[in-house]
Amino acid sequence: MQQPQVIFLDAVGTLFGIKGSVGEVYGKIAQKFGVEVSLEELDRAFYNSFKKSEKMAFPGVPVEEIPLREFEWWEAVAINTFQEAGVWEKFTDFANFFGELYDYFATAEPWFIYADVIPALEHWQNLGITLGVLSNFDSRIYSVLDALELMQYFSSVTISTEVGAAKPEAEIFSAGLAKHDCSADAAWHIGDSFTEDYKGAKAAGLRAIWLNRS
Repeated sequence: MQQPQVIFLDAVGTLFGIKGSVGEVYGKIAQKFGVEVSLEELDRAFYNSFKKSEKMAFPGVPVEEIPLREFEWWEAVAINTFQEAGVWEKFTDFANFFGELYDYFATAEPWFIYADVIPALEHWQNLGITLGVLSNFDSRIYSVLDALELMQYFSSVTISTEVGAAKPEAEIFSAGLAKHDCSADAAWHIGDSFTEDYKGAKAAGLRAIWLNRS
């Protein structure tokens, strides 16, 4: 098999995952604001809310407005999550709660790096292969990669909110390829989502690899 010019990797679920569950993180911080809720119910409500949300991409939005749009997108997901869990009205200061929650996910604290990641990244680097992150994450990805000491491995970071298109749309793959002056057939994409990562990358002409961590 011919060595690729670039390997793109997804972020959450591929490079790193959440310690415990989203429900545990949301619930732990909610407790600080006096709100008690079943963590299992909160986790289920989060994934329902997340799945129902529009893709996180803001075509045509000026760059300086993107951080606010990202914040508002996640705030809506959080509100829907706690409403579905039946405890939203128990908050007396949801704005401060959500601000703390949002900032927390920009740190290393809620994340862990999968055991196979560092050996793989180092192996590819030793082979002289350029690496990039290509993700539907928001702009907090930069601080997370720095905090987890992963940024050193990557030559580019391409995210849906900056491109204005989200995986599985071809535009985000094209944006990543353009950063490396690389043709689609000379690049790989690895990710944990069969639809967004595997099918999206394959349709865009890249060699697609599905990382099924379950």
